Amino acid sequence: MAFGLSPKHIDNLKTEGLSEKDTLVIALETAKKLDWNIGFLSKNGFIAYTKFSMSSWSEEVQVKIEEGNINLKSECTGSQLVDWGKNKKNIDAFISKFGSVKTEINLDELETKYIEIEKDFVSEEEDIINRPPLSQKEKVSEFFSIFKPTEGYFITPILLNLNIAIFIIMAITGVNIILPDNESLLLWGANFRPVTLDGEWWRLISSCFLHIGIFHLLMNMYALLYIGLLLEPHLGKSRFLSAYLITGIAGSAASLYWNELTISAGASGAIFGMYGVFLAMLTTNLIEKSARKALLTSIAVFVGYNLLNGLKGGIDNAAHMGGLLSGLIVGYSFYPSLKKPNIPKLKFGAIGVLTLLILTSSFFVLTTTNPSDISKYDSEMKQFALLEEKALSIFNLPETSTDQEYLNEIQNTGIPNWKSSIQLLERVDQFELPTAIHNRNSQLIEYCNLRIKSYELIYKAISEGTDIYQSEIENYNKEIESIINELSNQ
Repeated sequence: MAFGLSPKHIDNLKTEGLSEKDTLVIALETAKKLDWNIGFLSKNGFIAYTKFSMSSWSEEVQVKIEEGNINLKSECTGSQLVDWGKNKKNIDAFISKFGSVKTEINLDELETKYIEIEKDFVSEEEDIINRPPLSQKEKVSEFFSIFKPTEGYFITPILLNLNIAIFIIMAITGVNIILPDNESLLLWGANFRPVTLDGEWWRLISSCFLHIGIFHLLMNMYALLYIGLLLEPHLGKSRFLSAYLITGIAGSAASLYWNELTISAGASGAIFGMYGVFLAMLTTNLIEKSARKALLTSIAVFVGYNLLNGLKGGIDNAAHMGGLLSGLIVGYSFYPSLKKPNIPKLKFGAIGVLTLLILTSSFFVLTTTNPSDISKYDSEMKQFALLEEKALSIFNLPETSTDQEYLNEIQNTGIPNWKSSIQLLERVDQFELPTAIHNRNSQLIEYCNLRIKSYELIYKAISEGTDIYQSEIENYNKEIESIINELSNQ
């Protein structure tokens, strides 16, 4: 079972007695017998792709022909960390099938078959058998090299380091590394409609570098690492960085528009944006033909799975969709400059237009999205807390207090403050607020009414010197406790 950034298995097959031409013909027939798709063919070998299945996101099998030997490498094209032995099975299957094909094939026909396939060979300039499409992964082979900028892999490690550094600083300052509380996330720059629309627009970008716990960070950083290894060599530094920031802002704006009270944080919007860019490129001829189909399938499955998983709740799918759609736009917009890399105006023109487009769109979202009256609501709820504290003062009376003192406290302080609380909540309910808060207000009003009923019965029990109301009082207290628990869970 192979494990790594791109799990692979490497082996070789001795072919004494066969010429390189004969070996290539038999190897090609072997791949066809295994029902592999041939994506690239040259006189030096070929690259094939296994079929997509429930157990495989398709593997890339490189067959390199040398004198007396075949170098074989099977490598995952998807974003999986473990191949569960699939790559070794591919190589073993090839070696086994090669032997049977060699026995069955008519050796006199090998020359004819070679002439037939020769017309499909790529030119020597296009021969990538010694430079496979996914070769950038090979350069990042050791753990610490993941974080070191190199040629073709420069912006990705910087983004990884920045996200991780911010998380470490948050942890050092006391933020919970498993499940940070909302206050900590907001303090560090999370995206939240009430505060973002209140003038803190910088949260659209700062939220892209925050994570809600270490598991959230690890999953996002692996996804960023994988797409960075594939995409950055094609885009280059400036396009890759601008695409990350542009799609990150777009994802944050989509989240802001869609979610009323969701506190959003994480690089997911930007990462989905980068996958969107790559999906767009995979539908063009920018990526080598030999890798395009397998990568398109595996990345489409990855994106689809994560979007469906986001429907379960607790995941900001709006940011994912916003990032993905903007990424598709960015990817297609980069096409002209990628086709003509020697014209800088095309590259920087595309970056400039896209930046203006996303910033304008985000500004439109910010100015047209209803900001609600959250700030006024917060102020009023502080007043509610003071009224509640006064109304509950009956329970703070000394044990030596007389019955008359209890009665006075209930009649002059308790019940009047509960009634004032209800009036405040009814006034607050007229504000422009999210549905969730209106529902909470209804529960609070019910809570206050139950308190009043309970106080009235307590007053009667004390004034009449009886305990016949005790059962009713306890029932009210149970209902009160139930509402308190519901509100606490919210």
